[in-house]
Amino acid sequence: LAGIFGWRWLSDETKAELYRRTFRFNERVSQILYSNRRLAPEFPPDRVTLPARVNGFEGMADAVDLAGWKLNVGGLAGRTDDLILTLDEIKKLPRTEMITEFKCIEGWSTIVRWAGVRFSDFAERYYAGGLAALPPYVYLTTPDELYYVGWDTPSIVHPQTLLAYEMNGAPLSPEHGAPLRIASPTKYGIKQIKRIGRVEFTSERPRDFWSEPEYGYDWYSGH
Repeated sequence: LAGIFGWRWLSDETKAELYRRTFRFNERVSQILYSNRRLAPEFPPDRVTLPARVNGFEGMADAVDLAGWKLNVGGLAGRTDDLILTLDEIKKLPRTEMITEFKCIEGWSTIVRWAGVRFSDFAERYYAGGLAALPPYVYLTTPDELYYVGWDTPSIVHPQTLLAYEMNGAPLSPEHGAPLRIASPTKYGIKQIKRIGRVEFTSERPRDFWSEPEYGYDWYSGH
């Protein structure tokens, strides 16, 4: 009872600060326990959830031009302009497949078969100096820049974080993020941005659509 009435007595500003402190504490604990040698469980093909559930349409209001799509890559060491890549160029990197659990922050989960390129292979190929030289953060946006996420570099170079272009044995459909999206069992779905238009390597902690100050969710969003 003391907790219930005490919480009601607190101001909205105090509650918001308690949430922020809790999120920061959870993030520190997650980072302490994190290791890219620790892999999430993978599943046999008969465990794949069909039909695939759709989540989120932010940043995908307009129809996608698959033929004209390009990936802009910024923040590359030694460059002042963006690197522009086609999907075919990305597909030339080593292909990786995994069957992992997709977890939504709303509480539901589903088993998905992904195929694509490890983000670590992508970064190793295009960032001068390789993984050891990467800055601490990566910022990703949709082509219209209406949806955007920030990732910590250790999580995005985890061996199970993919730039995915296939889902359940077929090219990504528009509602699932065609032509390219993030797929990873180490973060909740709000971080697994669909229809990526730009990737930027940065030393500054980037903004994130669902986290503060926009909506107040946990910036780290790992599990």
